[in-house]
Amino acid sequence: MLAYVYPGQGAQFEGMGKDLYESSSKAKDLFEQANDVLGFRISDVMIDGSAEDLKQTKITQPAIFLHSVVKTLELDSFKADCVAGHSLGEFSALVASGAMKFEDGLRLVQIRANAMQKACEHQESTMAAILGLEDQQVEEVCDSIDEIVVAANYNCPGQLVISGSIKGVELACDKLKEIGARRALILPVGGAFHSPLMEMARAELADGIEACEFSSLKCPIYQNVTAKKETDIKVIKSNLVSQLTAPVRWTDTMKNMVADGVREFVEIGGKGGIIGGLFRKLDRSLNIQTL
Repeated sequence: MLAYVYPGQGAQFEGMGKDLYESSSKAKDLFEQANDVLGFRISDVMIDGSAEDLKQTKITQPAIFLHSVVKTLELDSFKADCVAGHSLGEFSALVASGAMKFEDGLRLVQIRANAMQKACEHQESTMAAILGLEDQQVEEVCDSIDEIVVAANYNCPGQLVISGSIKGVELACDKLKEIGARRALILPVGGAFHSPLMEMARAELADGIEACEFSSLKCPIYQNVTAKKETDIKVIKSNLVSQLTAPVRWTDTMKNMVADGVREFVEIGGKGGIIGGLFRKLDRSLNIQTL
């Protein structure tokens, strides 16, 4: 079985999309369509913008989505038996699977990015990568902190990202180092994604999702919130909203995909190799390609 998998925030890079824009008329048309939908020339920021420009949530999310989806639409045919995406990548995966039109998916990503940006500006917050501990150890430390700090991204065995207030994340990092974390590294992100501090963004995204027209999927999607495959549109929409404040259960997603018989993975878009690297840490025998 074959899966298409899509990266999330953090997969941006300077010059992303330049090769597509310059070599394919179809890709160029999609970039120009995106510029019209978003109301600004995101293609110019992607191709000529600095790393600092691309780091803004309101730019990062549509840029990564656009890069992933254009690459998918450039493929000769859709061959996946299932799809999945890490955080933002779940929207790319849904468009790839036919659940949403390209422009509708892009509008939702813009709503999501702007709502999350506002939540980030409302309260200073951050995230940190924790390496070398069991998930339960990290969870217990987060629970012991008298500040908002939670497990946010279960990326692969031994790698978990925590999210919360700056003080909460700093206190948790100190405690996690004390109990043997190999690394506890504050990440250069604008806010506490997948934590209760994103609650104020939920209503805006929920309204956008409710107004969006969804279609039947060509194949199941494994969703972040449950790590299970899904085809029911009502459940998919609910999970997309919950994803803002719930953890990304990527470790369980990978395990479930492999347990269900998926042995081949194609990572599409972004700074290639991030998602493939997580799968390799889970099982080095998997066949992984990067586009």
